[in-house]
Amino acid sequence: MYIEQLYTNCLAEAAYYIESEGEAVIIDPIRETAPYLKKLDARKAKLKFVLETHFHADFVSGHIDLASKTGATIVFGPQAETNYKTYTAKDNEVFTVGKLKLKVLHTPGHTPESTCYLLLDENGKEHCIFTGDTLFVGDVGRPDLLDGKMTKEELASMMYDSLNTKIKPLADDVIVYPAHGPGSACGKNIGKETFSTIGHQKTNNYALQNMTREAFIKAITTGLTAPPAYFFKDAFINKNGYANIDTLLQETIKPLSVADFKAAMQHGATVLDTRTADDFEKGFVKGAINVGLNGSYAIWAATVIDIQTPLVLVADEGKEEESISRLTRVGFENIKGYLQGGFTAWKNANEATDTIKSITPEEFAVQATDATATILDVRKPSEFEQGFVTNAHNAELATLNSTMDTLNKTGNYLIHCAGGYRSMVAASMLKAKGFEHVTNVYGGFGKIKATNAPLSIPSVV
Repeated sequence: MYIEQLYTNCLAEAAYYIESEGEAVIIDPIRETAPYLKKLDARKAKLKFVLETHFHADFVSGHIDLASKTGATIVFGPQAETNYKTYTAKDNEVFTVGKLKLKVLHTPGHTPESTCYLLLDENGKEHCIFTGDTLFVGDVGRPDLLDGKMTKEELASMMYDSLNTKIKPLADDVIVYPAHGPGSACGKNIGKETFSTIGHQKTNNYALQNMTREAFIKAITTGLTAPPAYFFKDAFINKNGYANIDTLLQETIKPLSVADFKAAMQHGATVLDTRTADDFEKGFVKGAINVGLNGSYAIWAATVIDIQTPLVLVADEGKEEESISRLTRVGFENIKGYLQGGFTAWKNANEATDTIKSITPEEFAVQATDATATILDVRKPSEFEQGFVTNAHNAELATLNSTMDTLNKTGNYLIHCAGGYRSMVAASMLKAKGFEHVTNVYGGFGKIKATNAPLSIPSVV
């Protein structure tokens, strides 16, 4: 028996490779097929099944292309209807892979078709469970992603039954392998570990504690922020099918001259700069938005830019292909190419550039008391509520596009997040919309707390 978690940091997503006796299963693959094909080849294994736990909303799955290239069968749980060939499993149905068995546990709640796969080892012992977005470490999947087709309360009630009848009865030593880790918006507050055990979760996960149905529904629906708009688009893509990944990459990984890049901008393309914030702030194509490859790149790009938007990219040399391929994971398909020669080529051509000023936390502490400055804290409300700079305004990055119109373009803005990544994304967005007096704060709230800046820290009762 061989089990490997294949974790993709920029999506906070875990796919799984399972193998026995030369037969393999892959659960919830990301869009690129090459890593899986290489692994199958290296291990001399044949892919028998591609198992999907549900219609993913936060990334485009690689199940269709992977099945096409290997001859494997795509399996979904009950109630899944697709526009391509799949096998719809029944609740409690068992699939054999070498000497292993995978038992289907239909666990609606995150979505109606959500399904977990319980793995029984060579001796028939329940070894681990692949929980998809039903159960995370410290959390459960959010029940508000059906866009009006079902209420979050209806789905939460389904989740209550799924957890109590399918998950909690499992033995404490059964390993829990979820589809996501920290940073994913598929849960409210997912723990930092990427796997756990049933026993640990029954002790420490708030959603697995004994409570009434009404109390459970309230617990998992309270504090939900609006999901990113791309979630609904990705779920649609996963349900209905998509363009072949090899063809898509061939069409989008294209070098553009300065003239062609500029022409694409004039025809409405948005400029996405994937360099680090430290490099971006010193000089960038005027109007560009910065989402660095060094953070939760794909998630934030899709959160602040509509995935159907035509894009042109500026990247560090050698990072162009990675910048584009990671975007395709979340559904960007209208990518026109990248600037050949990067920002240096643009600057050498004497085209329009811009910069963003950044200050240290200590400098911020001095300026924080300036009545003429507006402090924008772009962290999530749940982060903000745990402590903030006095007089700061919570302008969550995920919703900044919709709240930007309420801000005065001539104002002086000091922008911070928790560590410095999101604040530069926000600063670049404001700059692109014509805000001139924008200052980024290095290190974010984590560093600001160590200064003498005025803070408001709620007392813990």
